[in-house]
Amino acid sequence: MNRNQVLPQVQLSADPSALRRVDFCAPQSYRGAGFLNISDLPRVAEEASTVVGGDGFHWEVQTHFEDSPGSEPHQILNLGLKGRIHLICQRCLQDCAVDLAENRRFVLLATEEEADAYPLEDEEQEPLVASQHFNLLETIEDEVLLSLPLIPKHPEGFCEPHASVFGEEVGEEVLDERENPFNILKNMKKN
Repeated sequence: MNRNQVLPQVQLSADPSALRRVDFCAPQSYRGAGFLNISDLPRVAEEASTVVGGDGFHWEVQTHFEDSPGSEPHQILNLGLKGRIHLICQRCLQDCAVDLAENRRFVLLATEEEADAYPLEDEEQEPLVASQHFNLLETIEDEVLLSLPLIPKHPEGFCEPHASVFGEEVGEEVLDERENPFNILKNMKKN
């Protein structure tokens, strides 16, 4: 590829079905942005506790070519994500809105072998295998899933109080009334 060559820039469609087949093997750069509802991302939808209007993710993609020492220039894909999903808070077991904002950088490589040989020490960018039918929607969904917190929680002090099985609030007095099951063993040991 000639270094002075100006590559055409293709505008990506915001339609989710168009994102399923992007030709990243063509000598051109891409730019696009849009919004994906939770329903457009089936694996993310499985994680959501509820879907509230406005839940989903704004995405922005831009690619360009960068020189790489000793080889052809590599295509770089920058992906930005920003959005909201509702998950179950692990403290109070109620719905919890989780806001995500991520920026990822990928280097697009021609083969699986190149991707496997890509240095793991490079934490700035991850390898992806480019293809003529690259599923960008799936990559966006993967990055949303990887960005979800392992243990979603409300901010400190925002959790709703726990309720017992019978609808009573669990307070210290209820816990104190329960007898310690090991008291019987303690009494047996004394005898």
